[in-house]
Order: sequence, then C-alpha cells, then structure tokens
Amino acid sequence: MASNAGHQGNGDWLVGNPTGAELASALWIGSVGLLILGLQPVLLGALYTEGHVSGDELALVATAEMIAIAVGSGVVAMLLAARNMRWKSAVLLILLALANWWTAYAVSPNSLIATRAVAGLAEGGLVAVATELIARSRRAERIGGYFVTIQTLMQCALALLLALYVIPAAGSAGGFIALALVCLASLAIAWKVPGDYADLPKEEHLANVLTVPSMTALLSVFCYFMFFGAVWAFLEPLGAQYGIDGRTVGLIVSASLAVQVLGAMTATVFEARIDYRLAIAAIGAVALVSSLVLAGGPGLTTFWVAALVMGFILLFIVPYQIRLAITADETRTAVLLVPAAQLFGLAIGPIAASLLIEGKDFRPVPEFAAASALASVVLLGLFVLVSRRRRVAA
Repeated sequence: MASNAGHQGNGDWLVGNPTGAELASALWIGSVGLLILGLQPVLLGALYTEGHVSGDELALVATAEMIAIAVGSGVVAMLLAARNMRWKSAVLLILLALANWWTAYAVSPNSLIATRAVAGLAEGGLVAVATELIARSRRAERIGGYFVTIQTLMQCALALLLALYVIPAAGSAGGFIALALVCLASLAIAWKVPGDYADLPKEEHLANVLTVPSMTALLSVFCYFMFFGAVWAFLEPLGAQYGIDGRTVGLIVSASLAVQVLGAMTATVFEARIDYRLAIAAIGAVALVSSLVLAGGPGLTTFWVAALVMGFILLFIVPYQIRLAITADETRTAVLLVPAAQLFGLAIGPIAASLLIEGKDFRPVPEFAAASALASVVLLGLFVLVSRRRRVAA
C-alpha cells in the first residue's frame, strides 16, 4: 500500500505517499476529535441551564476534557507506533461514542467530569490520527490549515443543528447522543485512513523535544492559546459588566466561529507567502491590542470588533505555529505536540485568569490575556535568538 512503513517520501511527503482520500479521511477523524471545541458553549450551556452543574462545576467539566484531549493527543503521538491506524481510529470512535452516550445519562457533576475526561482521552487519540499524518507532509503548514478549516466547518454546522433543532427538542442529552451518532457514522470513514503510517525518525526519551528551541516554540504556542482561552471563557460575564446582554454575546460567539473558518481558509492561501516569525509576531501584537481593548470598557461595536478579530486570528496562526515547531525540530517530533500545547493553553488560561478576578470585576481577565499574548511573542524572540546562536556555533 502507498503508506506502508518504511516507504520513502514521494513528492509532497517526507515518508509514505497517502492518497487524497486517505489524507481527507485522517483529517476528518481528527476533526471529530475536536468537535467539542466548538460545541462546548452550546452543550455545556445546556447542562448549566438544565441545572445539572453550577458555574464552577461547568468550568471543571470543560477543563477536565480539554486537559484530557491534550494528554490523549500527546500520548498517542509520542508513545504509540503509527500502526493499525484504521483499527485504532475505529476503537477510539467507539470509545468516544460510548462516552458521549454516557454523558447524556450522567446525573451528577462528578460523573459528568469523569465521562468528559474519558471522552477527552479518546478525542485526543483521534486528533493524533490527523497530526501524525500532517507531520509527514513536506507542506505540513498547508495541510494543517486544511485541518483547522475542516474541523471548524464541522463545528459550525453541528453547532447550528444542535442549537436550532436538537437541544430545544431533546435538551443536552439529545446533543450528546447526536455527537455519539456522528462518531458511529464516522466509522465508515475510519476504514479509509492509511493502515500504517511510514516511520518518521524519532529519538528516544523525547530528546528532540527537550531542547531550548523546541521548548520555547511549544511554550510560545501554549501562551498564545492561554490568551484566547482566558478571554473566551469569560466573554459573557465580561460583556455583562459592560452592559451587553447574554443573547448578544451568544450571537458574537456564533459569528466568531464563522470568522474562525475565514481565518483558517485565509491562512491556507497565504501561509507560504508570509514568514512564520513575522506572522506570529504580528498576530501576537493584534492579540495584545484586542485584549487591552476589551479591558478598557468598550462599547457594543468595539466589543464586537475585538471579539471577531480574536476569532479570525485564532486559527490563522496555526499553520505558522506548525512551521515554528518544524523549524525547532527537523525530526518533527515537536510538531506532534503542538495540539497538546494548544489545548493545555485553552484549559489553563481560564483557570489562571480566574485567580485574578475580584468580585464582579472581570477586567483582569483580558489584562491576563494581553500578558499571555506578549509572553508568546517574547518566547518567539527567544526562539529566534537561540536558533541564530546555534547556527553560528555550527
């Protein structure tokens, strides 16, 4: 088969030579693993409205799943051989379907946390099915752009379906059952994933990751997603503080998902034309300014603009972060951990920002987000400096 282990790269591939259908199938499977990122506001909001969880418990449920996805993606990518990928995809889809079904009938906050943690581990494994193949491409940035475009389009379509039809008729339980059905339907696509992925050169004990360039690259990714995770988790109470009602904020969130698709598609067009260092630094500066705008008590129009700008840059930056990780580690081990760094940032951002909130004043949240965006750019600068010194030394 085209993607057997040991097969040398051909054309666009470093190793292996998957067909277009095999690549599309792997990206679909990975996108199923990340559906929850776009659906959390709808599904968890329904759990909160129905009284299944309090606000604090809601944050714990969301954080547990995010961290589990990060752990799952890292473990599968780093510790398991890329063999029998069709069977692995099928098993992970079935496990995720069961976890979603279990969530629909969970009755206590603790059981919800447990079910979503199990779901997160399976989701992370599905993400690795896509990222393992992306890492083998000579144009990993472009395929990474396709990946975020596909996943965001799926999130938009399903979020609309759930919000307009499923949840009004069947509540949060119906929403999670719908997710389970998507997983089961995707089993047909799992059998189009390459059976085995050709081997990438990997050092044992994460030697290529535990270097200054790789760590600064991954920390830069982590800090950028901390910025976004902090703001997005508290967008509704922040809006309320400025006199913006919850329904309007919900509309802003929906519009942001659509703008995220635009950002991802734009990145796939321009990724080869813009130097990754310039792109990451410029986007970090935009993130910093947008955060400070939200911290300054904006009016409705300015709030809308800042939120939509954040939505656009969220996925626009992803192909450039992939290039950053590849530059840091040419064996492409570090790039397999980019999704984990992103998800840990999304999970830790709200928790860290919440420690700064005093009473009903949520302005420290965007201030924290601004500091995270600045830290991301500073770490990029450190990466560039270290890389130059290494080249001179060589």
